[in-house]
This record gives sequence, structure tokens and C-alpha cells, in this order.
Amino acid sequence: MEEALGSLGAEVPAPGVAVATAPVAVESAVPSLVDRYFTRWYKADVKGKPCEDHCILQHSNRICVITLAESHPVLQSGKTIKSISYQISNNCSRLQNKVSGKFKRGAQFLTELAPLCKIYCSDGEEYTISSCVRGRLMEVNENILHEPSILQEKPSTEGYIAVVLPKFEESKSITEGLLTQKQYEEVVVQRVSATAATS
Repeated sequence: MEEALGSLGAEVPAPGVAVATAPVAVESAVPSLVDRYFTRWYKADVKGKPCEDHCILQHSNRICVITLAESHPVLQSGKTIKSISYQISNNCSRLQNKVSGKFKRGAQFLTELAPLCKIYCSDGEEYTISSCVRGRLMEVNENILHEPSILQEKPSTEGYIAVVLPKFEESKSITEGLLTQKQYEEVVVQRVSATAATS
């Protein structure tokens, strides 16, 4: 993710900046690196699948980092990831995405519903993670292939799915149809209320 940000001239915080030796109470008041440099957007119930929510972290330089939202089933307790695959079909692998030069030649173009990867859980459930924004695929996170647990432990940082760069002229309109953090929190509250009412 840092490579993609750096290639666009973004200010990339030095590693370890967020680590402070201050007491816990003080740490919680300090915004994380993600909260300082990115705006959180959400897509709830992606492709009509309940609770399969995605989070899009949008940097001020328009680059978007695709992650799982906090309420996604994969992040719920008891879930174990068996494997993750960027092989979308027989003819398409996100790992074959090769970006080069100033104009990012060779990058795969993604629509909002384009699949990025598939997550297979030990309970037999399978989840497809979508781009949620239109743009060029800058990179995928190969680290989660070798260590799937980081996707669950640090979904907004080391466990991100992919980095997407929207077209310049679309950089403001890509958030249409996405939820702000406040709107997303309201959706989650409504779900909990609905579940409680039916139980």
C-alpha cells in the first residue's frame, strides 16, 4: 500500500509513527494513521448479500484502499480463513496485474462490481470481495495469501485487499452510492435492532 501511495506522490507516514509509549488513555485520543490520512466509505450488503460489507479508504490523492468492513462475516469471532485466492476465473488473476510507468500502464480496469479475490473459510463458507469503486488496480496484497490471519487482525492496515486508482475525472463521483462512516454505523444499529426484534 505504501508503494502505491508513494508512487502517486502521497505523504507516506514513516513506519512506526503510530506507536507511542504514552498511556493507553492518551493513545485512544490520538487518531490512527488511517484516520488521519484517509476518509472511510462503506458499501453495505455488497451484491445483495446480507452483512457482506466492504470499506473503502480514500486518500486525499484519490487512491482507494479496499478492505473489509468491521461487520463482515469473515471478521466475526469463530471464523477461520482457510485460504484466499486472487484467481477470479480461468482467464483472470489479479496477481497478473502489472503496473508500470507514470501512466500506470498495464493496470487491470475494474468496475464497481468487479471481483478482487475470494476468501474461503474453514466452515465451508466462501466470500467474494468486490472493488466497490471504478478504477485501475494498482496492487493486491499478496501478504494475506501467505498469512490470512492478518486480514482478520488488521483489516484496515496490513490486512487490506487491494489498492485502486479511480480516473481523475471520476475521483469525486466514485463515492456516490457509498455510505459515510456515520451512515454505516446507523445501518449496523438498525440490523442489530431488527435481529433483536425477531429473536
